[in-house]
Amino acid sequence: MRPAGAAIAGIYEFPGRRAGGLSRLQIKAECARQALADAGLRWSDVDAIYDCGEAGPMQGLTIAEYFGVSPRVVDTTAVGGSSYEFQAAHAARDIAAGRADVALLTYGSTARSESRAIGTGGRIPAEPQPGLNMETPYGLTLIGSYALVAQRHMAQYGTTPEQLAEIAVTTRAHAVRNPQAVAGLADIGIRNTGEISIDDVLGSRLIADPLHLLDCCIVSDGGGAVVIVSAAVAAGLRKPPVWILGSGEAVGYPLGQGDITTSAAVRSGRDAFGQAGVCPDDIDIAMIYDSFTITVLTVLEDLGFAKKGEGGPYVAGGRLRFDRPGAPALNTDGGGLSSNHPGMRGIFLLIEATRQLRGESTAQVAGARLAVAHGNGGQLGTRHAAGTIILGRE
Repeated sequence: MRPAGAAIAGIYEFPGRRAGGLSRLQIKAECARQALADAGLRWSDVDAIYDCGEAGPMQGLTIAEYFGVSPRVVDTTAVGGSSYEFQAAHAARDIAAGRADVALLTYGSTARSESRAIGTGGRIPAEPQPGLNMETPYGLTLIGSYALVAQRHMAQYGTTPEQLAEIAVTTRAHAVRNPQAVAGLADIGIRNTGEISIDDVLGSRLIADPLHLLDCCIVSDGGGAVVIVSAAVAAGLRKPPVWILGSGEAVGYPLGQGDITTSAAVRSGRDAFGQAGVCPDDIDIAMIYDSFTITVLTVLEDLGFAKKGEGGPYVAGGRLRFDRPGAPALNTDGGGLSSNHPGMRGIFLLIEATRQLRGESTAQVAGARLAVAHGNGGQLGTRHAAGTIILGRE
């Protein structure tokens, strides 16, 4: 693979699914320290900071001081779960423009410790927002939006609950190979930490029809960090660089007569694949944001892995397992459905895609050379953000 202008040089994932008393900032700092060590770099090398503000207000001002660095670039793009794909794209552009050489992306969350109702709680903003006058009075929760997409997909294309369940079964099959995921499932009180079946998914309690408990991501604490560097810095790395080959960013929101089964990934994916000069058939690893099973099904279609409406047959029969050649391996760390989901999972997509391209995954795909990391932020079916990153190794 031809080297590009920016590469992922260091990664780290907070190993626990409970923070053990650590704050969000402490998780971010520890992950940053470990990711820099993974890259063989120092705090003083960092000249660009990318932050979502999840650890408190005004993080664009305070995070550099907390880390003790002096960045030339500070980016506080916050678009929910896709924030880190947007930030990776921005880091690559800033590096290509000569504005930075070593970019640091960090995330820390104590969602489990704080008992946040991420999917089922009300989502009433402090200030009025466009469009919510048509939604808030009816009590729609986050999972309710995704359930509407699932219902529409079933009605329009004949998709079945069994096909959605295939996604949860596949990601759990990958999770059981990941010791951190297995320990984490037990740590947050999940009794069955082994593989699951379609019947297990359909037999779990209904949360928002047609989505069952095992169609939904877990809620955990967690964090991670990613270090992105210039080609000049990458030349001296101890580990093989993972190059950012293409990126795409898009947003979606309700439109008159709009199809809620189609996401902004249609546009972000087209831009990312076009820039990278590859197509979905070339991809070995698909790290797709899996807040719910319907998220994955919709995004796989919108990125071009399957035609719209054909995602159900596409995922059937364990086709996306790491040990089944002929299709990309899906969420090989276990995903948000079975590994971790602290609220915004986009950074973990970049981390596991990098592991795969380095040959370090617990569900390693032999000879993996190309990966896509796609984040979805906000709520599918209503306003949301889509970030797509294509990664490759030499």
